[in-house]
Amino acid sequence: MPNAARVYNYLLGGKDNYEVDQMVAHRMLAVAPETKALAWFSRKFMLNSVKMAAEQGIRQFVDIGAGIPIAPNVHEIVHAVEPEARVVAADYDPVVIAHFNAALGSAPGVTTMLADVRAPDLLDRLQTEQHIDFTRPVAIVLVGVLHFIMDDEKPYEVVARLRDAMAPGSYLIFTQGGDTTTEEFKQRTGMDTAKSSAQPAYRTHEETLRFLDGFEIVEPGLVPVQQWLGDDLPDTQLVLFGGIGRKG
Repeated sequence: MPNAARVYNYLLGGKDNYEVDQMVAHRMLAVAPETKALAWFSRKFMLNSVKMAAEQGIRQFVDIGAGIPIAPNVHEIVHAVEPEARVVAADYDPVVIAHFNAALGSAPGVTTMLADVRAPDLLDRLQTEQHIDFTRPVAIVLVGVLHFIMDDEKPYEVVARLRDAMAPGSYLIFTQGGDTTTEEFKQRTGMDTAKSSAQPAYRTHEETLRFLDGFEIVEPGLVPVQQWLGDDLPDTQLVLFGGIGRKG
């Protein structure tokens, strides 16, 4: 079955993917050739966001759904600002964690965690196993994650649990596939990814704004990710909202 992390890895030019993932990616690109560029826009949004959070004094980072490592990674960007910051790369796929462990070696201040964001014990494990102190500000990264949580898996409750545990000054950084994505793209990805971990749930702007309930919205607000990067980047058939919330 296609895997979201491996499809994304292929779009970013990585080699840690299989033919089934490449086939999904090529069908996406046949409909929307700019999707490969959008994958890079999304990654640049994430890297810029964690850099901003580090510059604002955040010293704890939890990258949930970290995916197969592609340099530069979150910890490299964060440690360029603050070498003593703690970074946890979490993913529910054991193959992803194996890739991360191989890539990290003995990198200081970085740990991995096999975990599912939907699991109710996630917060307890982050505290007891990863020593994340939720009495201090933390940045939680959910880039490329929320649109793979189906509605019956209660995505808003997932985010609310994280929000309620976060100390004032914390940041939530996320993306979400938008419902204004072209119908052709939605139909193509729906057929290719049905009943796999790569099946997306597209949400409206209003629905996506609900993930920011209880947060101060960082400007430019909830907008397509390329609008976080500049004014001259093109629209894409796949609309990917990017948002940053700061807990006041």
